Amino acid sequence: MSKEIKRILVTGGNGQLALSLAHLGGDHIIRVGRPEFDFDKPETISDVVKKYNPDAIVNAAAWTAVDLAETEKEGADRANNTGPTLLAKISAELDIPFIHVSTDYVFSGDKGSPYTETDPTSPQTVYGSTKATGEQAVLAQHNKSIILRTAWVYSAHGKNFVKTMINAGAKNPALKVVGDQSGNPTSSDDLAKAILDILNKISKEGWKDNYKGIYHATGSGDATWYELAVKALKEAEKHGQALPEITAIKTEDWPTPAKRPKDSRLDNSKLEKTFNVRLPNWHESVEKTVQSLFS
Repeated sequence: MSKEIKRILVTGGNGQLALSLAHLGGDHIIRVGRPEFDFDKPETISDVVKKYNPDAIVNAAAWTAVDLAETEKEGADRANNTGPTLLAKISAELDIPFIHVSTDYVFSGDKGSPYTETDPTSPQTVYGSTKATGEQAVLAQHNKSIILRTAWVYSAHGKNFVKTMINAGAKNPALKVVGDQSGNPTSSDDLAKAILDILNKISKEGWKDNYKGIYHATGSGDATWYELAVKALKEAEKHGQALPEITAIKTEDWPTPAKRPKDSRLDNSKLEKTFNVRLPNWHESVEKTVQSLFS
């Protein structure tokens, strides 16, 4: 039987997910980030865990600069693989649940239908490849580890696509947005709630062996970047912002150093089946996010 989970250590302290967890989890959440906790300084990892003595750890720290990772491979690997592996090892020594957040970028995007957890990974980028390696390393280190692959995370705080589009729409009469890449927009508040629901279940019922493994955890429904931009900007229009002209363009019209998956939709049914957790439809969540940006 697991002990009750009261103290949850969350890494990546200033990121979208950590802030959402702190907002929703209140006093149960201990947020840590640089310089106190830094994957580039491995000694800080054990020091922080020792200091706070948590009942569970959520690793929301990652190297997320996808294009920069192409040239900064070592830094990306420390943040997405060796650092999380050490954190999983420490969690195993303490025998506490460890939730590690991963990404849709572990897939190539060529399947043509939503990916399940049993589909083989085939990352096309350094970022995706360090995350895929990190997933397997974490699972090998700790029997009470859960990997949550998410995608297209946005919120009313931090840097993200929805905020970028609204800011760009406020300054420009016309915008061009990629319209041939598909995925699942995910509110960091919805993902945070899902994580807290999982930990609450483990706290009440104890750890079960079948919990260990990889799960997909994204907003329900899918979109292209263009569709997400249109929705966000139409919501902004309800709050008095002028609606710019929005044109869908092809991926090749917007070249980036790292190749984006063309269709990285994820199937979330395993998460619902195991934990009875389902994230809301992204349309509703974008409405809430934009509302809070303007309120």
